[in-house]
Amino acid sequence: MSDLNHCESLYWVFTQLCNDKCDHCYNLSGPQGERMSEADCMAIIDNLPERIDRIILSGGEPIAEKKILYAILDRLKERYGGSGTQIMLQTNGDLLTGEILDTLIEKGVTRFDIASIDRYHKHSGARLLELAELFESRGVNGDDKDPLIEKETYLVQEHPLSWGYWGATDDMWLGGNWARGRAMEKDIWKRDPAHNFCKVLSGGVGFLTGAEGIPQEISIQLWRINPCCPGTYKAMGDARKEKVAEVLARVAQSPVFQKINEGDPLGMGESVGVSREIAEARNAELQNVCLWCDEFFRDYFDMETLQSKFQQA
Repeated sequence: MSDLNHCESLYWVFTQLCNDKCDHCYNLSGPQGERMSEADCMAIIDNLPERIDRIILSGGEPIAEKKILYAILDRLKERYGGSGTQIMLQTNGDLLTGEILDTLIEKGVTRFDIASIDRYHKHSGARLLELAELFESRGVNGDDKDPLIEKETYLVQEHPLSWGYWGATDDMWLGGNWARGRAMEKDIWKRDPAHNFCKVLSGGVGFLTGAEGIPQEISIQLWRINPCCPGTYKAMGDARKEKVAEVLARVAQSPVFQKINEGDPLGMGESVGVSREIAEARNAELQNVCLWCDEFFRDYFDMETLQSKFQQA
């Protein structure tokens, strides 16, 4: 088991407030999206692992919560400044101005990802050229267009300014973790039981140890500590009140979470009497592995006790 007080990559959705209301949104972000107080955000930062190689701040739209975003960046610089931690920001770009970009750079953001270049967002990527000119004017390099996945890109002490862009695709985001939220309401999620989102970056694979070609990455959705971007039916822990490393150490003892760490959600129930055959059958009926994961943690496994619900009966 790796040192759980050292996290290679942390993905934190600190707000679901957003200027847009996309049909495909998996966490129901929008003008009425769920928000946290600044005090809660500061408490979460205090509970993060001692070492983090990369922190990705996302939403919602982070710039829609500009005051809290700035406070988070100041606190992260205070805690991790000089340690080589890379700070990345995922934004739809709609609210980004030269003044805001200058402030974000000054506060330590070195990587910007414009996550709105698809047909679902309000502007459908129409600001891309304008944003490219804005980044160029501030010396932010645009050669690395894709999200920075390889560990070599952030396991360095100095992080040059860079930006990239991407968007939702039918094959990837709508086929895996976006069988959630408004995508379910709008019935635009892709039904594909063969797609194992748990096995790819942003899924559960390697959340404890890392995996081949994939960094050890955990997700905090607001305060909810999760092994993956979509999250389990109930969170592994509450980052406002618990040390993240202690939560990870607790679940790391469970064969259920060891299977998730392997990217094997169809095998996670074997240790508590839910066979792979049952999981495969239900996954085929539900047509999405994340929906099977929801069912497992709702009906078969108690997150608080880390035991089978049948063993408790």
